[in-house]
Amino acid sequence: MSSTQQEYKTLLNPAIISKINSLELRARFVVEGFMVGLHKSPYHGFSVEFTQHRPYMQGDSLRNVDWKVYGKTERYFIKQYEEETNLKSYILLDTSKSMQFKSGSNISKLEYASTLAAALSYLMMKQQDAFGLTLYSDHITKYLPPKASRQYLQQVLLNLVSIKSSDRTNTAECLNLVADKIKRRGLVIILSDFFDDIDSVISALKHFRHQKNEIIVFQILDPVERSFAFGKDAVFEDMESAERITTQPYQIQKAYKLAMEEFTAKIKRECLNSNIDYNLLDTSTDFDKSLMSYIQKRKKLY
Repeated sequence: MSSTQQEYKTLLNPAIISKINSLELRARFVVEGFMVGLHKSPYHGFSVEFTQHRPYMQGDSLRNVDWKVYGKTERYFIKQYEEETNLKSYILLDTSKSMQFKSGSNISKLEYASTLAAALSYLMMKQQDAFGLTLYSDHITKYLPPKASRQYLQQVLLNLVSIKSSDRTNTAECLNLVADKIKRRGLVIILSDFFDDIDSVISALKHFRHQKNEIIVFQILDPVERSFAFGKDAVFEDMESAERITTQPYQIQKAYKLAMEEFTAKIKRECLNSNIDYNLLDTSTDFDKSLMSYIQKRKKLY
């Protein structure tokens, strides 16, 4: 790996990229770091072309062939106009209080999810796909329908940096409300810790699938939420209900880890059974893993 590639690779590290105050710059650097790494990755055949053309397909009108491009490449490409949007994507971000949790030097789940949402929006904008944003907790606080423009990216980013967390969560109800708003099938991306009634959440995810939407689930956790690696007596407070409990973590660590593993395994199993892409991330995970999941899904669709 060259020094330049190594520098860009560091920009995929959440702890490093979070030091950049501007969310737009974070998004740009994450995407650029991802693209540099993509060319050296084992995913042969993947490329993201920021272009207004697409390959000619049988049945396309010859009047839309770009003959200038054919003269240079001897390959047929169709001129793709602004209204011929490739894909509509709906990014749904959980802003409940539990998403504010962070341990040690890690960034919060909400900051991680917001940065990922910004990077995905930036990448979609570069691909001239339509992208939208929904912020929710126990109700929908912001709904921006998908559009494809650089100006719209600024509106999405403004809402991401203005998030105000809510004490409660009702993921299922919010997902169902968004599903009812979608009139044309698209790609739904959900960013959440899914600390909610999981059976209701899974039912809501299936609502999207019944409407023929494609779905990517990013379950975002703090590393300590997975390991329960607290070293001494501690007081635990529910960030949404404020309920407190005092305990010795080492006494319940084994039971906790088993319960957490069962919790995440159930979500993963139900997602896979419904042909929903599932990704378990913690806030120390480099952003290229999640961007690759999106690129793989998009390549299947188009």
